[in-house]
Amino acid sequence: MKKINPNINRDKKAIEIRGLQKAFDDFEVLKGVDLDLYQGENLVVLGRSGTGKSVLIKIISGLLKADSGIVNVLGKDVCCLTSKEMDALRLKIGFSFQNSALYDSMTVKENLEFPLVRHAKHMTQKERDDLIDVILDAVGLAQTIDQMPSELSGGQRKRIGIARTLILRPEIMLYDEPTAGLDPITCIDINNLINEVQRRFNTSSIIITHDLTCARAVGDRLVMLLDGQFQRDGTFEEVFNSEDKRVKAFYNYNFTD
Repeated sequence: MKKINPNINRDKKAIEIRGLQKAFDDFEVLKGVDLDLYQGENLVVLGRSGTGKSVLIKIISGLLKADSGIVNVLGKDVCCLTSKEMDALRLKIGFSFQNSALYDSMTVKENLEFPLVRHAKHMTQKERDDLIDVILDAVGLAQTIDQMPSELSGGQRKRIGIARTLILRPEIMLYDEPTAGLDPITCIDINNLINEVQRRFNTSSIIITHDLTCARAVGDRLVMLLDGQFQRDGTFEEVFNSEDKRVKAFYNYNFTD
């Protein structure tokens, strides 16, 4: 069980969402969603497949447009930003993809260096090298610097994917199913890394997961999407202390006696 995090600032919101709606043709995915992410908080978003969890974080990062509502990220209304302004905001948002999204033709070092060359042109080669060393050390994989992604295990690829996301020192981290497809021991390692990233880099994070062991280990607060809206919000115990059959079914799938 995750300990109470004293560094969460509930007087400052990293993300504030009000009345968010998104539909695809006649299928309403998000039906007036309200959500707050506080500074320094790890917020877990739960819900069945197709409930709009990934749609939510794609709207936050500007990869999808909302139909209506307010999406305020780090004080900026995402819906009203120009392309240039959205690109600048994205540099403060780290998106950890489910498949790690590494370039297969690049070494680990080259994968981490790529966003620096593109977005931090002021840095010298030594500064880039030093930062890569720091980030690789933070994810516990300094020894992989010259390896290719094909030489890494699934857990190592996840870690390097997170490292590449961290290289620009984002204020917000978005994790999409960070433990999907991993064995239980590696899942524990990834959970520990998410908490370490929060502690060491003071990130505010949204973690999308079906894995309730992950949710319990990393979540300062949990929210559950049901029928297009957040209908459960609180600690792990508060969210699952419910007689709602939809909530109980979600819990029982993960923890069967």
